[in-house]
Amino acid sequence: MDRRSLPLSALRAFEAAARMGSFKAAAEELAVTPTAISHQIRGLEALSGVELFERHVRRVALTEAGAQLYPVLRDGFDAFQSALERLTQPRRRPQVVISATNAFTVKWLVPRMADFRRLHPGIDLQLQASDDVVDLRSMAVDIAIRYGRGPYPGLTAEPLFTDHFAPVANPRLEVRSIDDLARLPLIHFDWKRAQPENPTWERWFVSAGIERMPSAGQLRFSDEGHAIQAAVAGHGIALVSQALIAEELAAGHLVQPFGPVIAGHTYHLAVSNERSPTAGAQAAMGWLKSQAAAR
Repeated sequence: MDRRSLPLSALRAFEAAARMGSFKAAAEELAVTPTAISHQIRGLEALSGVELFERHVRRVALTEAGAQLYPVLRDGFDAFQSALERLTQPRRRPQVVISATNAFTVKWLVPRMADFRRLHPGIDLQLQASDDVVDLRSMAVDIAIRYGRGPYPGLTAEPLFTDHFAPVANPRLEVRSIDDLARLPLIHFDWKRAQPENPTWERWFVSAGIERMPSAGQLRFSDEGHAIQAAVAGHGIALVSQALIAEELAAGHLVQPFGPVIAGHTYHLAVSNERSPTAGAQAAMGWLKSQAAAR
C-alpha cells in the first residue's frame, strides 16, 4: 500500500476510538455517528486483515494489533497538530531587553518609552531594572546602561552622557540659600562603592568651599529613586542626579535653589563582545543615543 491509498478518515476514526475507548465518544469528537465510526474501523480491519478492537457492550478495547497501531497514529497526529500550530500562530515580534539601574529605569527610560514605540512600533522593549551588574554574555539582555568610569571588560561600551548633581528641595520648604542647609535634614544616597569621584554631600561641600557639614540631621537611602521621592515629599534637601529629576523640576515638584553643580559618573551604552546586536537592538541603541543627545 502506498501513501496515496492510505485510508486517512479510517485512521483518524481508529485513533479517536482507541484514545477514548469508545466508538460513541469518538463519534462525538469527530461530529459523526457511532455507526459511521464502526464502518470506518470495519473497513480498516478488512484492509489490514486483523481485528483492531475487542467489542464490549459499553466500551471497546484494543487488540494486540490495535495496540501496535495506536501509538504510531497518536504520535503522528500530535506531530501534525504541533506543526500546524507553529505555522499558524502569529509571528513573534522582535524584543529588545535593556538592563539599567532601578532609578535610571524608572526616572529616565520609562518616561521616554512612548517615543520609542512611536518610532519603532514593530519592536517591543523590555526593561530589566536592577542595581546588580548583569552578565551580557547571556542571551537574556541585549543592552546594558552602565554607570561609572569603566572600562568594562568583554563589552563594547560608549558614553551616553555625564551626570551632574546639585541640591534640590520641595518648594514648600522655601530653600533659597546655602544657609538654609543648616535648618533642614540632608538626604543622602549611599553609593555601593566608595570612590573619590562619587557625587556625595561631602564632595559637594568641598566644591562649595564649606568646611563643616550642617548638623540638622540626615536621611540615608540605598536607592536613588527613594532619595528623590523623599525630597519630593519635603523631608529635606537632596543631592541627586539632574538627569533623573527632569520631570520633577519641570513640574515644580522640586527646585534647585543654588549651586554649585558637581559632575557625577558617566552613563555608558554597553553590549557584549561575544554576539552582534540584532536589528532591533541596533534600533534601540540609536534611539538611546538620540535621547541622550536631546536631553
